[in-house]
Parts: sequence; C-alpha cells; structure tokens
Amino acid sequence: MTDPLHTDLLDLAQEAARRAGALLRDGRPADLAVAATKSSPIDVVTEMDIAAEKLITGLIAEHRPDDGILGEEGAATEGTSGVRWVIDPLDGTVNYLYGLPTWAVSIAAEQDGETVVGVVTAPMRGETFHAVRGCGAWATGAWDGERRLACRPAPPLDQALVSTGFNYVHDVRAHQAEVAQRLIPLLRDIRRGGSAAVDLCDLAAGRLDGYYERGLHPWDLAAGDLIAREAGALTGGRPGERPSGDLALAGSPGVFEPLQRLLEDFGAWHD
Repeated sequence: MTDPLHTDLLDLAQEAARRAGALLRDGRPADLAVAATKSSPIDVVTEMDIAAEKLITGLIAEHRPDDGILGEEGAATEGTSGVRWVIDPLDGTVNYLYGLPTWAVSIAAEQDGETVVGVVTAPMRGETFHAVRGCGAWATGAWDGERRLACRPAPPLDQALVSTGFNYVHDVRAHQAEVAQRLIPLLRDIRRGGSAAVDLCDLAAGRLDGYYERGLHPWDLAAGDLIAREAGALTGGRPGERPSGDLALAGSPGVFEPLQRLLEDFGAWHD
C-alpha cells in the first residue's frame, strides 16, 4: 500500500509537471532568447526555464508551504516538514532552444533525504514517467495509455546500447570524448540525447541498456534515478558510491557492473 503522503506528493508533482510542460510546449516564443549562461557560454538558461521554475515552485508553495525546495534556476528553501522538492524545470535546455523534442520537466520529492517520488514529463514525446519508492515505475503516453516499466534483459556488453552526455566545460568535455572513443568499440553503440532525465526514463522503458555521465547535479538525476531503479535498473557512481557529480551511472543488471569497471579503468571522472 502506498503511503498517503507519497500519494499526495505524486499528485502534486504530476500536476506541477503537467502545467510546466504545457507552458514550455505552448508558450515557447519564436524568438526564444538566452537569458544567461551558467558554467560556460554554451551552458545556457532561457527565459522559459525561469518561468517554468516559478510556476512549479509557486504551486508547491501554495499546497505545501513548509516543504524545502532545490531548483536548478535558483530556488532554494530549507523547509521544516522533512520533505524537499528537487526540480529541473527544463532538462535539455539546448535541445529546447534549438527546437529539438528531447527535453523534459523533472520533479522529485525527497523525504528525510531519500527520494520517494519522481515525475518526468516529456511534452514533445507525449509521455510522462513516474515512480513512487517501492511501487514500481510507470509511463503514460498519448497513444498507449499507462504501462508499467521494466528495463531490458541485459545483453552482452558488446551488444549494449549506452547513452551519455557531455559537460559544457571545455577540458571536461574533451576528456569525456576520449572516454567515449575508447568505449565505442566495446559496445553496440553510444547515443547522446541531451537530457539526463529522459535518458534515465528511456533506460527504465527498455530503450537503452545503460547510461553514464559526469558533471550532473541533483536536479538532473533525482526523478530519473528513482524511475530507473523502480524499473529494475541498477544505479550508482564510482564503485561503492551513489550517483554524484563525479559520475552518474545506470544500467540493466548485467550491464551496470561491466560498464562501471570500464569507466573505472578509463578514469571517466578525471580530467
């Protein structure tokens, strides 16, 4: 039985993601501009990122004013309830800026430091993914209704399709390219989707066998990591560690560990 609190958190996360997704999909201006840059001139934030985060945090504050919030675009409150929301209002900003469809709204709720609810909506794909800790992972599509998610049975590593991403800091991305170059001959292929949240959900849906990336933040990972785990994937970072900015890794059982060993051998978290 789902904890009633978790049900309430899921309902609020789904409503916030739905509204923010509609705002981003329907309100994208033809002359969309870069509002600022983050870690480098190519790491952008648009006016729509800011508007979507304001919508989400406003809705949460209206319904749960005592909760904490951590948002990519600057929202940060401590809260007193033991619940904290971790929000990426627009994951895949560069895709969105260029009119590519792979972007998402990612909202997670933590209780006492553990993620208990995750929602990722990808409006241009007509899909919303969600999970509650201990209750499995689910997707709702515009064409196929609701379905329970399960990651793919693990193929041999040389037949695995693995996704990754690249940092916006020049030296880091150059090293990541070197690691990818060494990995490609050992895998079926590598993909680069441009949204960590969507990649993790695609892993949960059986569309990928593995995923790894360096340089992510809590808002990039929180919802998608839970969804992947609830679909049967293993997630982590360096051996014995949780996902972090050094390394975030997810994969079907049987792909996760050999991929982790390769990334360790290749020094994937070093410059």
